[in-house]
Amino acid sequence: MDNRDVLGSWISGPRAAAEEMGADFGYRGERLGLPREGPGSIASMGRRLAALFIDWTLCVVIAYGLLAGGDAQRANPWTTVVFLVMSVALLGTVGTTPGKRLLGLRVIGEDGRRLGLGRVLLRTVLLLLVIPAVVWDRDGRGLHDKAARAVQVRTS
Repeated sequence: MDNRDVLGSWISGPRAAAEEMGADFGYRGERLGLPREGPGSIASMGRRLAALFIDWTLCVVIAYGLLAGGDAQRANPWTTVVFLVMSVALLGTVGTTPGKRLLGLRVIGEDGRRLGLGRVLLRTVLLLLVIPAVVWDRDGRGLHDKAARAVQVRTS
């Protein structure tokens, strides 16, 4: 057997090679008991990044216009504070932020219930550290979601 068959090509990656050899990873969210598609399924990476972009932009506007008095340099740290407060307040109460709401997403616990304040705070702080958010598992959950035992699902 050629090593390329085992390791996968640089285009398809090792998962595709393993699947060609008969490994069955299932669909994203299957291990969590979530549906393959539609409401309740794991949100795609594109939707999640778009929701984050919308939320961050909203926080930049709030920080720049209301807290930093139009000074871009002073707005940077305020943006992080506004994002932290907004995320903790909204995810802890209604399970969604403005960006997530616009794109039909919700953050829930692995058990399907709303996250408590401590888990939301942990998730948001880890998200702000960035690294945990860009490392994810085969279900597409970032380490910040795994640590908080959370999952982002579609609502529509």
